[in-house]
Amino acid sequence: QVQLVESGGGLVQAGGSLRLSCAASGRTFSAYSMGWFRQAPGKEREFVAAIAWNEGYTDYSNSVKGRFTISRDNAKSTVSLQMNSLKPEDTALYTCAARSGWDSRQAGDYQFWGQGTQVTVSS
Repeated sequence: QVQLVESGGGLVQAGGSLRLSCAASGRTFSAYSMGWFRQAPGKEREFVAAIAWNEGYTDYSNSVKGRFTISRDNAKSTVSLQMNSLKPEDTALYTCAARSGWDSRQAGDYQFWGQGTQVTVSS
């Protein structure tokens, strides 16, 4: 089992920045690829970003590429999502997820999920 706890969400004005963190506990964190997903009210959950277990590969959705940066610290068992130039359409519940093996854009490929942290961007 891997337990995931997100933090760092909040209310920010458009154009601002937030940094989300996800702390993992349980099995060896470095063996898991990590992803961030988000879900806005009335919408389906969507992929945001992912980072491979070996930190050698990152992937972003087109909607956040160039604005968000995913990173991980295997020594601290954390994964972060730096979000810059935030837009109102970025408002959602952001959740981190873990999967053994390589990263994926598919939510169904992830075995472990956190509870999420709310991000609200005002216009």
